[in-house]
Amino acid sequence: MPLDIFVPFWGDPGLLRETVDSVLAQECGDWLLTVVDDAYPDPGVARWFATLDDPRLTYVRKPVNEGITANFRTCASMATQDRVVILGCDDLLEPGYVGVVLDAHAEFPDASVIQPGVRVVDETGRVVRPLADRVKQQLLAPRTGVRLLLSGEPLATGLLHGNWLYWPSLAFRRDVLAATGFRETTPLIQDLALVLDLVTAGGTVLVEPSVCFRYRRHGASASTAALLDGTRFRWERAFFDRAAVQVGALGWYRARRAARLHLTSRLNALSLVPRALLSAPRHLPTLLRHGIGPARP
Repeated sequence: MPLDIFVPFWGDPGLLRETVDSVLAQECGDWLLTVVDDAYPDPGVARWFATLDDPRLTYVRKPVNEGITANFRTCASMATQDRVVILGCDDLLEPGYVGVVLDAHAEFPDASVIQPGVRVVDETGRVVRPLADRVKQQLLAPRTGVRLLLSGEPLATGLLHGNWLYWPSLAFRRDVLAATGFRETTPLIQDLALVLDLVTAGGTVLVEPSVCFRYRRHGASASTAALLDGTRFRWERAFFDRAAVQVGALGWYRARRAARLHLTSRLNALSLVPRALLSAPRHLPTLLRHGIGPARP
């Protein structure tokens, strides 16, 4: 059973080539790769793919740009295999990724999502450990030397305290991904919204301790660019309001409290206050309102 890998593309063609090369270099060749080009204005991308002679690789170009959420949906709708990855167009698979994920799937075929171990790299590919990722990996994520299957309120509570998942590295069960879908109202936090919907519907997350993925962290991403002006935090506040209602309806009151407090989201906003003071004081009210404003009743 091949691993179905999709890359929704809009970005740096050079980084995309590195991403594709990392798939081609897998030690386990049991994979299919589909790149869905969201009408990126560079004909060189299509020309490069035309030079690649591998029957496992498919390149599709949309006639018009539809945006990232629509492209996620396109990728999910094209999947044919049991296990699906929606890989970032600048992230990298380490050589053992496909083998690790397929082995984990063989042991836990019913797991809704597999989260493998992740290294963080910068624009140059150098391994880095920014504060946000140290918090994710050392304080928020479960620390385990064996595969660990999580579910229910404890999983939801942990994710609402702080999202420790790395979206592009996740391997979904195709039927679960198709049944859950992507929300239209959460463009910058699609990952947490979708996984929370999945968990509240009875889904599970398998934590795979093997480090086999490289997540690209750089200032050009949409989510990073939206931090300082507060755009992301406005989206997050609206999301957490809805999440509190969602988990509260199940009687998951610890999870509801975590959503109302959204502690790490608040701390993230407060960590940006010194930068805003120096370069963008007009954004201070938004950051402070998110950081120290009262929890929703």
